[in-house]
Amino acid sequence: MNTFLVNTYAKQLKKMRISLFLMMVLITSFACAKEKPQNIQPVTTFTNPVWDGADPWMYKYGTDYIYCYSANNSIVLSKSKSMIRKGELKTIWKAPVSGWNRNCVWAPEIHFIGGHWYVYYAAGESGPPFIHQRTGVLQSKTDDVFSEYDDMGALYTGDNPEDPSSSVWAIDMTVFEHKGKHYAIWSGWIKNEVTDATQQQLYISEMENPYKMKGKRVKLSSPVESWETGGPLNLNEGPEVLKKDDNIYVVYSCRESWLVDYRLGMLQLIHPDGNLLDPANWKKTGPVFTGNPQVYGVGHCSFVKSPDNTEDWIIYHSKKSMKSGWERDVRMQPFTWNADGTPHFGTPVPAGQKQHIPSGEAVSK
Repeated sequence: MNTFLVNTYAKQLKKMRISLFLMMVLITSFACAKEKPQNIQPVTTFTNPVWDGADPWMYKYGTDYIYCYSANNSIVLSKSKSMIRKGELKTIWKAPVSGWNRNCVWAPEIHFIGGHWYVYYAAGESGPPFIHQRTGVLQSKTDDVFSEYDDMGALYTGDNPEDPSSSVWAIDMTVFEHKGKHYAIWSGWIKNEVTDATQQQLYISEMENPYKMKGKRVKLSSPVESWETGGPLNLNEGPEVLKKDDNIYVVYSCRESWLVDYRLGMLQLIHPDGNLLDPANWKKTGPVFTGNPQVYGVGHCSFVKSPDNTEDWIIYHSKKSMKSGWERDVRMQPFTWNADGTPHFGTPVPAGQKQHIPSGEAVSK
């Protein structure tokens, strides 16, 4: 082929490539013109349940929500700006291979006290039967919630502090401050037993510091009311403190945790300036929160303010089905206050029913 033919062929090929390119541009432009713009709406609602789990403990610290839970005999923390979504996760503690707390890690709570984070948890050396449960405490090395933690050992939960070996079965401990003093409330047995089919009471003790009790325990509540008895095993457990002004309420779980009748009762401090260690200074009412045909076995709650601090929310667990057992999930909903200053929790919101996100929560897309 001579040079002239080669040049002519090259020019024609170039024209064909340009024409093909222009045709593709036109086709693409036409397609884009026909495509409808996406209508991205902000997410302003959510539905229960928010995640799997039990014994939910959420703690608001500044603008962060710290969620504390147990998994595989370990304690895990989440830190998030959101109430309804977990954030960064870290396992801060794993049960040792030997010792009193090597198994059955239950219901941890985290509190910030005097520049350190403290985690209170139940554990035992073996189970079932769950007859060895005690309460331990961890202390953060710094004020960072994700710092390393020191195991401060088991708290004494018996009637004779001079004899540490006399400590008694104890779970679900919570702590709080009132008028410059710190207190612990937990669920325990009257004495150690050889069966876990044992009635549980609520006990209170003043604390010398976040990892040591001051004096012996005082029984605060036993399951005696008609609405907290009647099943195969009467329980008072999962106590949680709710404050409003000078009023103190202890909202606790009662009936059987593995059945649909699990519910919440409440103790109210009668005289805020009175003695918290005097059972006569507490008034019991209930039930204050019960299940319904759509939500079964509600219990073991915690309380937080919304991100803008204008709303009060209850975080609680419920059974996944009516079948006996401990398959549970975590739910949350806002609550209000009665004219007499007591909390009004309403009724559990059914799964799938839309709720407005907590006030001040960052709207996601």
